[in-house]
Amino acid sequence: MPDLLPAVWRALGGAGGELARIRVGGPPVVLRSAFPVTDVGAAAVGASLLAATRGVPVALDTAALAVALRSERHVRLDGRAVGSPFDPLSAFHRTADGWLRLHANYPWHRAAALRVLGCAEGDVPAAIAERGALELEDALHEAGGVGAAVRAEQAWRAAAGPPPPLVERRVLGAAPPRPARRPRVLDLTRVIAGPVATRTLAAHGADVLRLDAPDRPEIPLQAYDTLPGKRSALLDLAAHGPVLEELLAGTDVVVTGYRPGALDRFGLAPAELARRHPGLVVVTLSAWGPEGPWAHRRGFDSIVQAACGIAEAEGTDGVPGALPAQVLDHATGYLAAAGALLALAEQRRGGGTHHVRLALAGTAAWLQSLPRVAPEDVPDADPGPHLVDLDAPDGRLTLALPPGTVDGLPLTWPAPAPSYGTARPCWDDPPGA
Repeated sequence: MPDLLPAVWRALGGAGGELARIRVGGPPVVLRSAFPVTDVGAAAVGASLLAATRGVPVALDTAALAVALRSERHVRLDGRAVGSPFDPLSAFHRTADGWLRLHANYPWHRAAALRVLGCAEGDVPAAIAERGALELEDALHEAGGVGAAVRAEQAWRAAAGPPPPLVERRVLGAAPPRPARRPRVLDLTRVIAGPVATRTLAAHGADVLRLDAPDRPEIPLQAYDTLPGKRSALLDLAAHGPVLEELLAGTDVVVTGYRPGALDRFGLAPAELARRHPGLVVVTLSAWGPEGPWAHRRGFDSIVQAACGIAEAEGTDGVPGALPAQVLDHATGYLAAAGALLALAEQRRGGGTHHVRLALAGTAAWLQSLPRVAPEDVPDADPGPHLVDLDAPDGRLTLALPPGTVDGLPLTWPAPAPSYGTARPCWDDPPGA
């Protein structure tokens, strides 16, 4: 495999001497694509393993990696599948002049799409076929929906300008070093990338508390997949500002996964957090990055693939395609976890308020910058050895294990098992509450 980890590790701020601690084994290619998806996944997960440990060997098997990068596909509740990750409308649709990728997984995005199209659900393909892809893309955005015209990479660069970097690191202000303790992580993320980041932090020992709005429930499949090891609480940030402030005062790391500026009204802008709570590590993830004409648009992995040229490159016979895993989400999540852990270590050594910033579009640009090969057929990895059963309040859950070993021991999911919205929004809950 091409070794992408050294460059990634440098971008994250890792020390070069640490690279000797990691070994990657298994088949060189485990996911079929023209893009080096296996290599990208291995580099991102490898960085998280190095960042989470000190002085001990770590290892990664690519068969386990293949399962982890598609963890949402392996979720079972009492032996049964928990629905599809995608709504039936979340698909490629022919337009009058090309293709559009629609996202309708959340009810409010589905409703916005139906308003824009002015039709019933069964008439969506016909309604889209009568309109232009770029016109629909803009109309969906204005209505609070999500969709992207399928473009070639060159067309995307002309429309969006330079991509964001893979990872940005900066110090927002001075602060004394904080004492070492079990890290507390306030998780304000949704869908996959951010929840994978905080799930990874939980797997490496952090106390993670996820907050969701009471009127914006998470899709059950995604909650089961990304909540192991975390406590999950519901909190209306607009109505409970003092509760949020108390949580911020007790946390070490804040991870947000919304559009740039979307949480500013709650006092969660990175610069404002640095002013009120110096010494935090703030990690922000977004679809498109903090600058450029698309910065404030909604976006998901599949939408970024469509807009930036990946879907066009993965297509056949003029029909767009998709990566074999939502690797923009998963890789960005593991990189964010690595960035958070390295920034936390730096804060405890030398102080400061640290900000780590990543975007799906930056990960996409990295993937597109790498050499491509003719895709080869590869057998699916046997998921069995890389799954675990957990007793949860809703039943017996089957989940993908966290990938990797530390000092020869495989990682496992710590308690608590996934239980959406049942925890209290505070830091004094006992473990497993």
